[in-house]
Amino acid sequence: MEVRKHPAGSPWRRTALMLAISWLGGVGAGASTVWAQPVEEAVSIPAAETCYVDGWSESLRCYELAMADGTALSVLVAPAVNAGQGEPLYLLAGGPGQAASQLANLLNPLRKVNRERDIVMVDRRGAGRSNVFDCGLSEDAPARLERFVEKLAACYQESPERTKSLNSRQTVDDLETVRKALGHDKISLWGGSWGTRTALLYQQWYPESLKRLVLDGVAPIETKVFLTAKVAEASLQQLADACAADPVCAEFGDWRGELDSLLANWSQEQAAAFPDPFTGAPGEEPVEAWMIASAVRTALYDPSASAQLPFAVHEAHRGNLLPLSGIFGLFTQLEGAMAMGLTFSVACAEEINRVSAQEIARDSADTFIGEYFIRTFVEGCKRWPVEPRPYSVPEPRDQPVLLISGTADPITPPVYADTQLDYLENKQHLVVDGGGHINSARGCIPDLIHDFLNGAGSLDATCVNEIVRPPFMVAAYGPAMVPSIGLASGEGGSGDVAAESELQTAEQTGGEQ
Repeated sequence: MEVRKHPAGSPWRRTALMLAISWLGGVGAGASTVWAQPVEEAVSIPAAETCYVDGWSESLRCYELAMADGTALSVLVAPAVNAGQGEPLYLLAGGPGQAASQLANLLNPLRKVNRERDIVMVDRRGAGRSNVFDCGLSEDAPARLERFVEKLAACYQESPERTKSLNSRQTVDDLETVRKALGHDKISLWGGSWGTRTALLYQQWYPESLKRLVLDGVAPIETKVFLTAKVAEASLQQLADACAADPVCAEFGDWRGELDSLLANWSQEQAAAFPDPFTGAPGEEPVEAWMIASAVRTALYDPSASAQLPFAVHEAHRGNLLPLSGIFGLFTQLEGAMAMGLTFSVACAEEINRVSAQEIARDSADTFIGEYFIRTFVEGCKRWPVEPRPYSVPEPRDQPVLLISGTADPITPPVYADTQLDYLENKQHLVVDGGGHINSARGCIPDLIHDFLNGAGSLDATCVNEIVRPPFMVAAYGPAMVPSIGLASGEGGSGDVAAESELQTAEQTGGEQ
């Protein structure tokens, strides 16, 4: 059997920094400045080509739209099975910096939707197939923040004009251009995370082109979502409460307190010896406490990953770092998921300039993540000097809107959708108990999205209550499937439960994203 080798500086170690800046929602706006109105841009649609993307087994219709400034937009269309009886659904990716083409795996749970309507994915300028602006960080992202910022600054100096041209207004205008080029009348939008911000801005600027919205992991226009430390802390506390209510997981005791102790007392020896999740061997670059905290925060996005945290933290507290290393291994696919040039162009101009040092200090106090998440952007934006681009105050809109949230989402909790969208006159909210960040593929929610897009009024959402957290990992073999089997007392700990292999599943609990 071949063993994969991962040298120092390998993708999993570079993942440590990506964990600190992955899966962004959005952050506050609220100024009253109105951006310049778009210039009409007529684009002829070229002939479609057949292409394929990872995550979807069927062929797509693929276009490259040549824009007036010489750039090209990549547009992928999953054609309706039944010749398109409903308005198309456009999928809007998160980030800012993720490409819509990376959402192809969402087509699987949305197959019923795709029977009746085209599903369209437009890679925004600077992402994916639309001339990605990644500053060379997709393939070679330094693991250290200082080196990351230096490389980011060098990228800015090489392309200062491009950094000024990438923004949300441009993205929304491009979506409207694509809509016209494809000959679509009204469209509906699905947005996830930052994509909800893009969808809400499209609704503000082109309401006449829009029929319905589905917003999952809602980042309202006026909410400062980059202030995420207290939200992440609340998510971790929900996990601790759920663990305490589980007869097996409760045997780990105060693993939440053990995490605080681990982060506070993390030593240089532990940092240097931290094992590679694929080989178990220590690497040359140390894994510092902030990287551990970032990995914990990222695991909270996915209930299957967060179910592994109590075991991994408890084992780390006992000196076994391998399960905690495995948490890093779950997210190696994050590398390259965000086009960093695009991410910082939008985040610095539209978001970080709105967050004060006092707000950061208040938000970070008494939380496990502290300033680790936001400081990457604060430091990066110092070397990425783009002009502020505030949004207008949102105006009332009456399109039907379906909101989807998870109570344990560590960046866009349900309260944002409940309290920051008063200008939406026709909305309903699905809340998944214990759900993380993005829940459109879980349980009955794909069916509810289908019914909503087909014109259903008030949805019967009782089936959402049947969506539950995955079972907790309690040993190296994964979750215990018999709740009455608890951890043995004494030195054996979780190892004694592992010995009862006939009562446990051997499956791994991987990420959903």
